[in-house]
Amino acid sequence: MSSNYSPGKRKREMDLAKKAQDKAQKRAQRRDRPPGQPEFVSADDVQGNMPSIEEAMRNIENPSAVPRSAASIVARLFVGSLSEETTEADLREAFGQFGPVADAVVMVDRNTRAPRGFGFVTMADRRDAPKAIAALNGADIKGRNIVVTVATERQR
Repeated sequence: MSSNYSPGKRKREMDLAKKAQDKAQKRAQRRDRPPGQPEFVSADDVQGNMPSIEEAMRNIENPSAVPRSAASIVARLFVGSLSEETTEADLREAFGQFGPVADAVVMVDRNTRAPRGFGFVTMADRRDAPKAIAALNGADIKGRNIVVTVATERQR
């Protein structure tokens, strides 16, 4: 009966069979792990082709050394000492003066949902980050002098 199948249908069926086989293999690997042991993935799986923090810092400090095609590299900034009234919209407004903001997050406690006093702002263009840091580090937002630095990975 498979002789009546078109090449496209055969390929789709082979892809489905491969997916099912991969899924079964992952399930078997999870069963072999002891309970409570996390599944480890590489940073590339999580981040994709993002530059390392060291590379991003070099690019921010020396923008002339970066090829023009790299202008769309984002810069993630840490914003500390936030007041409890500060919202993500406030961060977007403050940082938006220096360039497009890709993302703004105010971190909250998991249990109480109360603000933790810090957040992160992702500038859409890494070239806007130094201007934002210089202007907003120590600036007053909602009655508090904020701290703005380049975000770094947490040591575990």
